[in-house]
Amino acid sequence: MPPSLLRAKARYSPLIEKSGGQEGTDNQGKPVVVLTSVGAKTGKLRKSPLMRVEHNGEYAVVASLGGAPKNPVWYYNVVANPHVELQDGPVKKDYEAREVHDAEYATWFDRAVEVWPDYADYQTKTTRKMPIFVLSPIEA
Repeated sequence: MPPSLLRAKARYSPLIEKSGGQEGTDNQGKPVVVLTSVGAKTGKLRKSPLMRVEHNGEYAVVASLGGAPKNPVWYYNVVANPHVELQDGPVKKDYEAREVHDAEYATWFDRAVEVWPDYADYQTKTTRKMPIFVLSPIEA
């Protein structure tokens, strides 16, 4: 993981959690959410601050890792256990994640780039297609 991403993760997750979602919820003026997944190998809860991409109550999370040649660790966690929690500001909810492809991928990628234009740059830095999961709320 690039050092800048490590610093961001170290800064955002604890601040968001400690403040109940009142602080640390933006990156350069853009909203950040916290994805909580179950570690694929460890079974421990893992928190990942990610850019907020929301549409009609669903969220997208982009496995960009800044355009690195491999997927972020959280990608493998979500593949292994697609039941995740997402914190958006003070609100935490459970979601079911599914990886999107083809036309649906293109739609969500465009939405993600609207929120965080760097995603388009990240895609040019890697030969892999950056996976996108759409998170749908789990009704209680």
